[in-house]
Amino acid sequence: MNNFKKIETIIPGKILHLDGDKKYSEKSDRYYKKLGLDAIVKYVEERKQPKVVFNLLECYNPDILVITGHDKMLRKNRNYNDIYNYQNSKYFVETVKEARIYDQIYDKNLVIFAGACQSYFEAIILAGANFASSPARILIDYSDPIIVAEKIATTEKYKYITIDDIAYKLRDGKAGISGRGARGKMVKKFL
Repeated sequence: MNNFKKIETIIPGKILHLDGDKKYSEKSDRYYKKLGLDAIVKYVEERKQPKVVFNLLECYNPDILVITGHDKMLRKNRNYNDIYNYQNSKYFVETVKEARIYDQIYDKNLVIFAGACQSYFEAIILAGANFASSPARILIDYSDPIIVAEKIATTEKYKYITIDDIAYKLRDGKAGISGRGARGKMVKKFL
């Protein structure tokens, strides 16, 4: 007769977060630690993110990639569909594309959040991000991408998460962040 009791272990998804602002990368790191999540936060300038993301993904093997920093529309209320009207959206788009190349090679099913304040939301989503900012071209809170990553990391793999599951926690809801959704990355194991 087996007298051993099975112990359930919960393993949240692993997060890699690249941020183009040193102060916000440090602030984000503290927030992840407060939440008790397995997150690696790296300060990488937006223009350098596409060049380093593949190697960082290989090194850390995360389930979730968060790409943030600063962005803005250069000519407000004009040229919404011109990538050159955004300070850093082109770098976020390139970084997402590089991450999707990694994903194809390693078959990781990586969940990606990308963008910052006023980013070119549609271009980032078309590049392959699951969630992005900013549909209404507004400022977002530094914690919004972390909230998205936390929800994905702590939701079981069989559950699909949409923006409707997260929007109420975000400062400006779907105006600041939206996307096509993703499966959770949490795994339960019995020992």
